[in-house]
Amino acid sequence: MKGDLFSSEHMVQPAVEPGMSVENAKCIKYAVSGEMYARQGAMVAYRGDLKFERKGQGVGGMLKRAVTGEGLPLMAVRGQGEAWFALEAQNCFIVEVEAGDQFTVNGRNVLCFDASLAYEIKTVKGSGIAGGGLFNSVFSGQGRLGLVCDGNPLVIPVSAQSPVYVDTDAVVGWTAHLQTSLHRSQSIGSMLRGGSGEAVQLMLQGEGFVVVRPSELTPQKTQQH
Repeated sequence: MKGDLFSSEHMVQPAVEPGMSVENAKCIKYAVSGEMYARQGAMVAYRGDLKFERKGQGVGGMLKRAVTGEGLPLMAVRGQGEAWFALEAQNCFIVEVEAGDQFTVNGRNVLCFDASLAYEIKTVKGSGIAGGGLFNSVFSGQGRLGLVCDGNPLVIPVSAQSPVYVDTDAVVGWTAHLQTSLHRSQSIGSMLRGGSGEAVQLMLQGEGFVVVRPSELTPQKTQQH
């Protein structure tokens, strides 16, 4: 067979070591040697001797309630082989979590992760009821975390002198040690006149980084997630 489809740009190559790697902009490859975890329904292909076990309540719990208010069911992937994961042709990225560090991420952006990573569900401090009761997943330990994002994410440095304000529908995640609180950017008078649509943001302070997607979550996407 010939043609652009069969060029080296699209042809997968054998994994050189176990673990996670970016196959292309829209897909993550995982060379499984033992066990790893992924979002249910995210596997698009695999080869080798792999077993996929549905985890309706997550692994030791549940990635409960992303900003949409829904849970994120997981599956365990066990055995020896290669698997490819993707979600709605969103862009894929890998975060390396180092020992002693933490990364807070919105559940809707989680694609797959190493079994060596631990996670827990935490309420975003300062979000309260007005922020929709924001629940995010906090990953810690040492390992890799595969994320998806609509478009190319923006990574914005946060410093003590320069806090960053992000839309709660656009935020993907942030590094440990950042403090969060809600910030109202509109006056009551402006809100009564219809407002600008940007009434409340999540304020992050401290030293670290915040990751945001280049668009807000649309009502259609909210229903899908």
